[in-house]
Amino acid sequence: MNTTAQFYDEIADVYHLIYADWDRSIDVQGQALAGVIEARWENCHRVLDAACGIGTQSLGLASAGFEVTASDISEASVARARREAAARQLDICFEVADLRDLSAMHSSRFDVVIACDNAIPHLLSDNEILRAFRQMRSLLRPGGGCVVSARDYSTMKGVGTQMLPYGTRVVSEERVHVFQVWDFLPDSLYDLSMFFVWERQKGPEARVFRSRCYAVSLERLESLLMQAGFIAVECLPQAFFQPLLVATNPNPS
Repeated sequence: MNTTAQFYDEIADVYHLIYADWDRSIDVQGQALAGVIEARWENCHRVLDAACGIGTQSLGLASAGFEVTASDISEASVARARREAAARQLDICFEVADLRDLSAMHSSRFDVVIACDNAIPHLLSDNEILRAFRQMRSLLRPGGGCVVSARDYSTMKGVGTQMLPYGTRVVSEERVHVFQVWDFLPDSLYDLSMFFVWERQKGPEARVFRSRCYAVSLERLESLLMQAGFIAVECLPQAFFQPLLVATNPNPS
């Protein structure tokens, strides 16, 4: 089974096909996150995207006027995100960093730290998630905010094998079918296989990328945010394309 870094290194060049319209998703997600940030915390300008991938949320927030720093565990994803930002003339500082050890790369205090698009479940235990949340909090100014988006795993059975269709895309007049297959394991873990299947004249061609994830509940994530020292932890189920967990770094008493 690939590590998370290997999974995202290999998928970086086709990751945008997960979205029906990636450019539109960048704008929609950026505006949605900007709305949540501006409504919940005052005077927020500096954002750390701690799991930026190929840049979906970073690009959207930078376009919305935020000062964005971004990092990811995948070197190939960061390299692509850097190219995408340059093509859009967006000034974003990108680095390679592990969610569990963010302070080894970042030293600034940010107004908001985010980790979106179900990045947290790639950490395979409560202890790893707690370590990441503590790292995120360590980089926040007092009163700053944390935003995490994750799947609501309570909507799935959590046993056996399940397929999740993403849809069909058209690339250079060729159709590409995108879907995931989840094989559930004990202890709320599952093996994830991400399929991209091209219809070509010579016959179908498939690329498959594999990783392992933790089907951690939203309630457990809320508890771990509180254990990490955050306050005002809340789930916003409709504010984003996935449920959002928001939390605040307390001011010193």
